[in-house]
Amino acid sequence: MLLHEIVQHMKFETIQGDLNIPIESVAFNSKELKENGLFIAIIGMTTDGHRYIEEAIKQGATAIIVEKDVKVSHSNITILKVQDTRQALAEVAVAFYGHPTDTLHVIGITGTNGKTSTSHFIKAIYEEAQVDMGVIGTMGTFIQDQRIENKNTTPESLDLQRLFNQMLEHGVTHCMMEVSSHALELKRADGTQFHTGIFTNLTPDHLELHKTMENYFSAKAKLFQMTDQFNVINIDDPYGKRLYEMAAEYKAKRVSYGIYEQADIYPTNISYSFNKTVYTVNTPTGQAEITVHLPGDIYVYNSLAAIACAYSNGISLEQIQRGIQAVAGIRGRMEVAYEKNDFKAIIDFAHTEDALAKTLTAVRPYTKGRLILVFGVYADLSENGRDKRNDMGRVAAEYADYSIATLDNPKHHDPQIIMKEVEQALLANNGAFEIVMDRELAIQHAVEMSDEHDTIVIAGKGHETAQVIGDVAIPFNEKEIVKKAAEKKFALSSTN
Repeated sequence: MLLHEIVQHMKFETIQGDLNIPIESVAFNSKELKENGLFIAIIGMTTDGHRYIEEAIKQGATAIIVEKDVKVSHSNITILKVQDTRQALAEVAVAFYGHPTDTLHVIGITGTNGKTSTSHFIKAIYEEAQVDMGVIGTMGTFIQDQRIENKNTTPESLDLQRLFNQMLEHGVTHCMMEVSSHALELKRADGTQFHTGIFTNLTPDHLELHKTMENYFSAKAKLFQMTDQFNVINIDDPYGKRLYEMAAEYKAKRVSYGIYEQADIYPTNISYSFNKTVYTVNTPTGQAEITVHLPGDIYVYNSLAAIACAYSNGISLEQIQRGIQAVAGIRGRMEVAYEKNDFKAIIDFAHTEDALAKTLTAVRPYTKGRLILVFGVYADLSENGRDKRNDMGRVAAEYADYSIATLDNPKHHDPQIIMKEVEQALLANNGAFEIVMDRELAIQHAVEMSDEHDTIVIAGKGHETAQVIGDVAIPFNEKEIVKKAAEKKFALSSTN
């Protein structure tokens, strides 16, 4: 592909060089370039791609896109200058990979909580309808039986368009994609044609980037201006209700769902138990009994979002019903790691105060003894991080009988400061607790101190299989830690 074909729809200034040169690779990481490459110098969170231009040239770059004035020692290099290289990266990616979402049917889901489980429900429904669906999200990218690790929930635009292209090459027709607020703010999803957008909810999170809830909401709302068919929105959520009103001006048709507000898709006759939730879903054209193999309101909401999406796209209620019932469980989402009579140990990804409150509320009715919580705390040492630790401590004190506060992924942040702040929050809210910084020891201690009627909730990491300390990702399997500790405990108790 020639350079001028890639950039023909972009606004740029040619600093030097020829646009009629072949481009065989595109990269924003200089180490990933190949011969006849186009290097795009983006400004990242920790480094600036403009610093690596000479290295990119050594790797094979023949063209460079920049947003700063740069000096290049090679006169035969084509240099284009743009206003925003992140925007340029997205536009280049779409062109280089042949506009894949013009063909691929993309469903985008955004919200603070519920994206992954809703994605699982949607994929199961579409599979029941014999639709080949790929998935991009928190647990990785899935293309048929292949799993690809993602560095971010929503990959960088160049990686994203490459994945879309791979799906088409494998005969995949639909893609279910988690769209993070970071991705929308940093333009990773720009140039993607979304067929359907889904909004789950909005509660405080990621404020280290967005600073305010208003900015956070504005980032999420961008998705619904990028859709062309349906916008599926939870109108029980106050931000969802606001988005629903805004979306009246957007291109896509609005579809509402909710439990309490008057919505297009809503449940009646809800019956809860620990192992499943059963309800009747009501749609404009009919009803169906839905069985969700997970407890609590949150999974009613997440399954309703999936139903609203599938229903809007013409999938029958019978296929929807069978699809949701086929989801026996979701890794790291209310996942029972160990169960013996009344004793349960549950792993859940809840890492915001709202998600944690919902998880503990869902588990409480099925706990005969104490509800013991092991939870990690947010690493960011900014004011937003302190606010989040305070809120997590408040929720732990209010909803759990006993809490063990520990580390999540401390990265480079001072763990002593993190733990001191969550300790203060627990004290301020009269919580019964202790601090065990080592997460494995915290889990083991929770099991050891429990009795046969207690329920343990281990919150914060869910499906994750590593703990990040400094720059090192240490293998960490919570399910195995729980199982080993519980088997030891119950083996000892049976011999006494």
